[in-house]
This record gives sequence, structure tokens and C-alpha cells, in this order.
Amino acid sequence: MSARLGLVDLGRRPYAEVLELQRSLCRRRMAGELRQDLLILVEHDPVVTLGRGTRPSSLPRAPAELERLGVQVAEVERGGDVTYHGPGQLVGYPILDLREHREDLHWYLRQLEAALIAALGALGIAAGRNPGLTGVWTAGRKIASIGIHVKQWVTFHGFALNVSTDLSGFDLIVPCGIEGVVMTGVAAELGRRDADALWEDTRGAVIEAFGATFGYAEVAAAIPSEAAIPSG
Repeated sequence: MSARLGLVDLGRRPYAEVLELQRSLCRRRMAGELRQDLLILVEHDPVVTLGRGTRPSSLPRAPAELERLGVQVAEVERGGDVTYHGPGQLVGYPILDLREHREDLHWYLRQLEAALIAALGALGIAAGRNPGLTGVWTAGRKIASIGIHVKQWVTFHGFALNVSTDLSGFDLIVPCGIEGVVMTGVAAELGRRDADALWEDTRGAVIEAFGATFGYAEVAAAIPSEAAIPSG
């Protein structure tokens, strides 16, 4: 197992830019040029992403209509159905070599869920799984979505945790293809309006829980040369 997790905090970036970065880092990790696992944390401008399992019924509005509303649409290689990303949502893209952990995609998905459940618990939110569905839930409401892709046991794509997200963005789609699902966020569950402080609290809880769940001895910022992070 990789003893060190490199943390790459990108702030707010366009989805397409970060998708290309993930693909590049995945290739470098597969080739052995990148010798540590990474966790990319980012916040996106409004975008709807269509996973490999997206059904026509999950996207009631045409992509052209969404783009007229200022919401980008991207077809991607991750598993799962449609989801929404937007400001106030903490998105995590782990670039992990599962050969150094466990070559088991179901295990990996459950680990991602466990990390988010632990992070939410640290924030005072009792969260858990919903049998038969991927993601994290609290009191019947969905608070985090997960969709992954793996190439030669190296992961990319990942999770999206609603923090202070404008949840009306999810009204544009059928989230994860689940009819009648109610989305929620950390701010809504805790009744907190201090968005900046809540973001930092959530970010810290996620980093700590992710490192502990996957058993890293150290979590440290990755320097640009290690991760080939674009500037600006």
C-alpha cells in the first residue's frame, strides 16, 4: 500500500479541465511515472455529467436547453447515471493504484462510502448506505454521490459531497436515475449558514477520514511537479 497520499486542492475549476487532468494523472500512475496516490479536491461551475449508465429518462431536459441555462453537459466514462456538480459541492477525485490496496472495485466503492460516512459523522451528521444503491444518505436523503472509473487498477472520477450547494440544480435531472430521490447537503442538515467556515470544516473532515479509511501513514500537499497541476 502507498504510505503517502498526495493532496491536490484545485479550488474552483471548470469540469473539462479537471477531467483532462485526471486522465493524464491516471496514465502517469499506470506508467509508474507518478509514484504516489493522489486525492484531487475541487469545486466546479454548474455541470451535468452523464455516466455510462445514463438513461434517457434521467435527463428530462435536452443538453442544449441545459447549456442555455448556463449548465454544461459532459458525457464521461465513469459508471453510474446522471449527476449534477455546482458551487458549494466538494468533489473528490482519487487517483489510486488499487494494486497497492485491494484489487476489488466493490471494496473500493464501499471504502469511499465509509470515508464519507466517517467525515459526516465528525461533522455531526448521522449518515449511512442505502442498500442496493451507491452513495451516502442521511435520514432518507442523498447527501453524496459516487461514480468511478478504473484503468489497469488505477482509479479516477470519484465522489461529490453537497456542502452548501444550491440543491435546485438537481431539479434539472433525475439524480443518479433514482425517481423521487431527495437531495440534501451539509449546510441544510446542520442548519449552518457560515459557508466559508463550513467548507473548511467539511474539507478537513473529508481529508482526515479518507486518509484513515484507506490507511495512509501521511497525507500531504502534492507539489506541482508531482501532479502536473495547471496554474490559473
